[in-house]
Amino acid sequence: MSTTITSPLSNRVLNMTESATLKMAQLGREVKAQGHDVISLSLGEPDFDTPEHIKDAAKAALDAGKTKYTPVPGTAELREAISAKFKRENGLEYSPAQIVVSTGAKQSIANVAQAMLNPGDEVVILAPFWVSYSDIVQVAEGVPVTVGAGIEDDYKVSAAAIEAAITDRTKFVLFSSPCNPTGSVYTHDELGAIAKMLAKYPHVYIVADEIYEHINFTGKHASIGTFPEVKDRTITVNGFSKGFAMTGWRLGYIGAPLEIANACSKLQGQSTSGANSIAQAAGTHALNSSLEPSLKMKEAFAARRELIINGLEQIKGMRVNRPEGAFYIFPDVAAFFGKSNGEYTINTSDDLSEYLLMHAHVATVGGSSFGAPTCIRISYAASEAALTEAVARIKEALEALS
Repeated sequence: MSTTITSPLSNRVLNMTESATLKMAQLGREVKAQGHDVISLSLGEPDFDTPEHIKDAAKAALDAGKTKYTPVPGTAELREAISAKFKRENGLEYSPAQIVVSTGAKQSIANVAQAMLNPGDEVVILAPFWVSYSDIVQVAEGVPVTVGAGIEDDYKVSAAAIEAAITDRTKFVLFSSPCNPTGSVYTHDELGAIAKMLAKYPHVYIVADEIYEHINFTGKHASIGTFPEVKDRTITVNGFSKGFAMTGWRLGYIGAPLEIANACSKLQGQSTSGANSIAQAAGTHALNSSLEPSLKMKEAFAARRELIINGLEQIKGMRVNRPEGAFYIFPDVAAFFGKSNGEYTINTSDDLSEYLLMHAHVATVGGSSFGAPTCIRISYAASEAALTEAVARIKEALEALS
C-alpha cells in the first residue's frame, strides 16, 4: 500500500516549537535594523568578554597544533579537570569515566534525554523552566509533566508537589538551580527534602542543570547529587557559557552514573563526536585556574540585580521578587492583562513583550514558553546605563496602558 508524502519535513520537526528566547532576539535585531535604538534584555548571555587567561590558553593550544579530533566524551585532561572540579567545588564524586563533554549544556541535556527515554516515558519538569526542556523531552518521545510554583513561593517547587506528579512511568526529574528563567536558587535544605522524598522512588533519576552555579548570591551553591539518597541517580549538567563568559565556545558537560555516561558517549559518537579541541583546552585551563574573574562578574551582576529590582518595583502592577542567582528577573505581569494603549491590547505576557519591543524598544521574553504565562523574563546581563534606560522605557510604556 502506497503512502502519500505531504511534506519533506518530519513530524518531529513540525511539532517542535521555536526557541522563544532566540525568536525574540531575532525580532529585536529586526527592529534595530529599522533604525530603532533597541536595548536587548532577551538573551541569556553575559555581556563580559571571556577572561584573557582563558583566551591565551586557546591561543597556546592552537599554536601547539591541538587541532585534531578529540575523543568523543572529551579529552582526558578536561575530563580529569571536571572530575576534580566536581569534588573540589561541589562535593560530587564523578570519575573521569563518568564525564561526557559536549558542544554546550543544551546538547548534554539532549543526549541524556535521547539516551534514557523510551516512547511514553515521563519527565517531571519543575516550572518555570528553561524554554528548551519540554521540546528536548518531546523530541526524545518522552512526555513532559510540568509542576509549577508561583512568585509567592519564589518559583520553587516543593517536594510534596513533585511527589504528586510521580508515576510508574516517570524516568527523571529535570530542573535548574540557579534557575533560568527565574533566578531562584534551591537551598541545601530544600534539595535535601526533594532527595529524601525521591528515596521512595528508586526508578526516578534526577537531571540537575547547574550551568549558573557561579552566579549565585546566596554564598554557597548546593548540588542535589551530594545527598546519599540520590547520589547514584543524579546526572549533573554544567558548562562554561555563563560562569566563564564562554557562550560562543560551545562547551558543556555532564557527570552521570557510568551506564548513562557511556550511553551518552555512544549517542554522541553517532552525531557530533567530540567537542571542539581548542575550546576543550581553554576549558581545562579555566577549571584549573583562579575563579577570580568569575567572582568579579558575579559582583557586577549582584549590583545590576539591585538596580533593576529597585526600578521595576516603582512600576505599579509589576510584581517582583528577589532572585538569588543567575542574571534574570521574572516579574509577574498579570495586572496588565486586558489593558490597551489604543493600538495594542495586552492579553498575554507574550503580547506584553511584543508591546515593550515595539513601543519601548526593549527586548524581553514572554513567560508562556517558560511554563509561566503570567510572567516575562528580563535579562540584566547588560550595562547599568542600559538597564537604567530600559527600566525608564518600560515604566513609560506600561503607564501608557489603561
